[in-house]
This record gives sequence, structure tokens and C-alpha cells, in this order.
Amino acid sequence: MLLLEHDAKTLLAKDGVAVPPGVLIESLDALAGADLPPGPWVVKAQVPVGGRGKAGGIRMADDASSLVEALGAVLAMRIKGHAVQGCRVESRRAGTEVFLSFAVDAAAGAVRMLFSAQGGVDIESVAPGVLRDALVPPQLDAMLAALPWLLEGAPPHIAAAVADAGERLAEIFLRHEALLLEINPLFVNPDGSWTAGDARFALDENALPRQPEQMVLLTAREVAYPDALFKYRNGFDYIVVDHGGEIGLVTTGAGLSMKIIDDLTALGRRPYNFVDIRSGQFRGDPGRLITVMRDIARAPNIRVVLVNIFAGITHLGEFTKLLAQALAAVPELRVPVVARLVGNGLDDARVILAEQAPAVELQVDLEQALARVLEIAGPAHA
Repeated sequence: MLLLEHDAKTLLAKDGVAVPPGVLIESLDALAGADLPPGPWVVKAQVPVGGRGKAGGIRMADDASSLVEALGAVLAMRIKGHAVQGCRVESRRAGTEVFLSFAVDAAAGAVRMLFSAQGGVDIESVAPGVLRDALVPPQLDAMLAALPWLLEGAPPHIAAAVADAGERLAEIFLRHEALLLEINPLFVNPDGSWTAGDARFALDENALPRQPEQMVLLTAREVAYPDALFKYRNGFDYIVVDHGGEIGLVTTGAGLSMKIIDDLTALGRRPYNFVDIRSGQFRGDPGRLITVMRDIARAPNIRVVLVNIFAGITHLGEFTKLLAQALAAVPELRVPVVARLVGNGLDDARVILAEQAPAVELQVDLEQALARVLEIAGPAHA
């Protein structure tokens, strides 16, 4: 879960990291009553993706009129498919721009540390050797021991400032059980101090129960993090990927669920949602199915629902009983349902569906199930 920059800086500032003073402005009307920091300002779109600067989502404002103009333009943007969720208006800062990053490398079971004496929007294109890379155990002493090598060759005043920043940020990264903490640019100031000019801070949703400070932040900004809070409260992943989508999904297994979305999209269709419902954790309760189906039933353009369950731990006889109960509990879901079921207990599932949910169309082959879903859905929306 990638924090919006404003929230990332709020969290970092509480840990003593110097950030440019700024406020979150979510509408032009809110600007009049805002306690703005000293100008001139930079207006920064709040979206959970990178590349804002190249997309025009970061603009300079020297006075009140240019601030209104910049804020209005950025608030109206969509960046990489994401509507701008307000703007951080902060005092403009300057200094030598460098890059410092800590990221979990899951495949290596380690932390990847990156440093470049050249920061900014084109960090990915710096010359070979300028971006230095260290892979270390996820332990503070190991990360601190790697800093001198990482900073080797940097000008002394930059090395001293980044060494201090690295010590502070490495401890924050580990304490928050973060997946990514990237500061770009990290401004090295003429007096040798440093400021986090921008911050990408990705948290591990699975660690939220151990991170009360993060939960306070997320619940205070619920509108910005609905997916993470849904998972925290319900125990599974559910994300609306297209509010105008025509095909609702009730699926388990994150990889297979994403593949189904990709397959449907490649065929020119609009899946409504991603879900990894984790059927092995049902424990005789149809609650998860009811929650998902109620949301799908509220979607305006749904034409058909595809259920895809590959049974491992789950017995398909047990699953189909819960599916029938959920459908009975959500009568407002009035579209056809195609269930692709495969695995343990398929024969029992056939019998139960025939007796308790005869309107559900059973398929075993995924390609045939997708073809049937597209047939039911009819022509794609223009």
C-alpha cells in the first residue's frame, strides 16, 4: 500500500524527519480557509502512483493568483487512471538533489539500498555506476554498515548529510515494517542539513495489526485508503477496478484472479472488481460471499457474475452450500451467475447447485466459463 505523499510526510515528520512545511488542499473552496505555509509554493498532486511530475501533476506557484490557477488545474487531473485526491501545497525548497531508497527484495529475503548523488525525476536514467546498490539483511546494523560503501565517492558534505539521513530512515523503515521508503529528491542544504523533498512510503498491509500509528493515519484518511482498510477489517482483498465494469468476479487466488482480469481486458471487456476471497478461511460462514455480492449488486452496469474457485483446502460441496446461502441473502443480485468450479468435491457441488441454486450455471473449464460469460454479457459497451 503506497501512501499518498502528504500522509507519508506526516508519518515521517512525526519521526523527526525534516520535510518542507505543507498542507493538504482537497478543493479550491478549501483554499480560502487554509493555513498555508510561506510561499513561493509547489503544488503536488496526491495520487498513489509515480510519474506525477512528467504528467503535469507538480506545478510551481509564486503568488496567490498562480496558486489558484495551479491548484485548479491539478485538482481536475487524472494521472495514470487515478483521480487526484487533493494537493499538497508546500513551501518551495532548494538544495543539492540526491536519491536514497530502501526497499524489500522479497526474492532475496533482504533489503535493497540505493543511492545516487543525482536525484530528480529522471533517476532511472542516470549513468551506470552513479546509482549505487547494496543488498543487505533486514537488520539495522547491517544497513548502517552498508552506508559507507553506498556513499563512497560522494562529495564529503553530501556523504555526511546522507549518512545522517540513512541512519534515521533505515530505523524508520524497519520499525514501520515498510516495503519501500524512497526519498527523491533528498535536498542536501548548504549548512549540511537535509530535507525530504518527496517521499514514497509503501506499507505492508499484513503488518497493520502490529502498527497502531499507521492505523490511526489510515482511519483518519479512510477515503484515500478504502482497499487497505477493507482488507484489514474483512480479512481478504477486494478492489473495484472499474466502477463502470460489466462483469463481477467472485474469485480466489490472487494470481489467478489477476489473470482473469487481464484475460477479460484483453478481450475488450470491463471486469468490475478484483477479489481474492480466500475460500479456505470461510469456516462455514457465507459472510465474505455476501459482502462481495452485495457490492457487485450495487454496480450500475453489471451483466453477469463469474465465480471461479479452484478447490484445494476448500471442499466444493461446502463452498456451494455457502454460495447458495449467499445468493439467497442477496436477492438484489439479479444477473446470471456462472460458476467455474474445479477440484475436491466437484460431484457434491453439482448436486448441491442443482438442488439449492439451480440458476447458477456450472462450468469446469476456465476458457469455456469465460466464453460463456462473454456470451451472456453480450456486446461490449461502446
